[in-house]
Amino acid sequence: MKNAKLIIISVAILFLLSGCVPGDGSSTIDDPSGLFSGIWHGWIAPVTLIWGIFDNAIRIYEPINTGWWYDFGYYIAIIGGFGGLSLFRKKKGDD
Repeated sequence: MKNAKLIIISVAILFLLSGCVPGDGSSTIDDPSGLFSGIWHGWIAPVTLIWGIFDNAIRIYEPINTGWWYDFGYYIAIIGGFGGLSLFRKKKGDD
């Protein structure tokens, strides 16, 4: 029962925090996405990848961005969030 509550809370938080997905129309030419948006979009990339299958307006990468700073934040989040996890995993046979 405790695991079910944890899953429900996690899914609810995920839906609440996915309000700022790339391509949702929140970025404009006058106010493009920057470094922190790039970090956020990198962290939620797996969610937006799946969501984008069902909604053509949702992208995993914001097309209206500040350029290099957005890219930097995006890739830092992708590498740090996913690639960094493998550095801390125990290998089989290591004691």
